[in-house]
Amino acid sequence: MEETIYLNGKLVPVSKAKISVLDYGFLCGYGLYETIRAYDGKPFRLDAHLARIIYSADRLGILLHAGILRQAVLDTVKANGFKDTRIRITVSIGEGSITPNIASCTEPTIAVLVTEYRPPAPIMYRQGYKVIVSSIRRNSRSPVTYMKSASSLENMLARQESRRAGADEALFRNERGYVSEAAGSNVFIVSGGTLKTPRFETGILPGVTRVVLFEVAAGLGMKVKEKNITLDEVLHADEAFVTNSLIEVVPVTEVGGQKIGAGNPGPVTKRLASAYKRLVKKETGA
Repeated sequence: MEETIYLNGKLVPVSKAKISVLDYGFLCGYGLYETIRAYDGKPFRLDAHLARIIYSADRLGILLHAGILRQAVLDTVKANGFKDTRIRITVSIGEGSITPNIASCTEPTIAVLVTEYRPPAPIMYRQGYKVIVSSIRRNSRSPVTYMKSASSLENMLARQESRRAGADEALFRNERGYVSEAAGSNVFIVSGGTLKTPRFETGILPGVTRVVLFEVAAGLGMKVKEKNITLDEVLHADEAFVTNSLIEVVPVTEVGGQKIGAGNPGPVTKRLASAYKRLVKKETGA
């Protein structure tokens, strides 16, 4: 059955959903997106995702209303009827003149796409991700780095690098050489019994799941240390893992061809992954 999409106030079949070639999301990548997972039809931490996209949209001059956007997500999820769901909100500043000028854009374009989501196979969580170090550097001084920009070329190129290398993810370093994040996820390591993650200022997207992990860790009596992390620290960590809203918590067992710790998912990672699932179940009932 064809999926139903929300586009600018209406629910329509995907095949009928059209935007102008003069839309600045298409012409200039002037837009944002958000990816959310719904469990048993219930979006997890929806308000946190909406807060993030609205904050970035405000900085770009895109007017969004939280209540309208929230209802659009819930209506689109309901219309499609999937149990486990991947939700993508995409917004742009709208249609404008062919000569770039955001003053020519009068109404934002808002789309909500919903598809059935199939999590990675259980073996992936048992074996862990193999990760490469991308040749691309994150720019910690760019405001775009801290937004979930519709122009995700760097992430796409890094993903291509990882696929060519037979890996699952790609790790970014910033212009100063510090590890920032991965192409599609935030990064954590465990070293000397301490849970660590790159500082926001190193050039990371403020991941919703990253923040949830802070809560989960606190519930287990663990503290998360935000710091500048070198690649050498990652390579010599006892454990490593990556997080995002779709995959949740995935162990990293190899970086750049070098095993992390024993080359198996570590005990801290397993505890956090299990606690995360318990929190999801508590909040969604799934």
